[in-house]
Amino acid sequence: MSGKNVFEISRSASPSTKEVEGLSFQASRRKQPQRVTIAPEDKILVSREEAAQLLSISQRGLDYLVASRRLPTRRIGGRVLIPVADLRKYAHCDHPEDIVTYSSGRRR
Repeated sequence: MSGKNVFEISRSASPSTKEVEGLSFQASRRKQPQRVTIAPEDKILVSREEAAQLLSISQRGLDYLVASRRLPTRRIGGRVLIPVADLRKYAHCDHPEDIVTYSSGRRR
């Protein structure tokens, strides 16, 4: 190996400043991207769990509303997401019928 291609970094330099062939530069330390937390009310689409919380019903009740097509969904990859606008429309309407109908006609 020839000595021309070898770079020497002195230990006396600060960790963020390095000198290479007489040129110094700052090694910028990037911060790791932070996970952004957005309130469910401010989102466009929410998960099934968040939708159930917004409607104050169980997740099973929400699954029934989705299965009976009372609430529309969007699929992105393997996730089932529900538009917040449709949750608001559903919440503002009166729903005198039960969420789940019982097959025997009796309530348990």
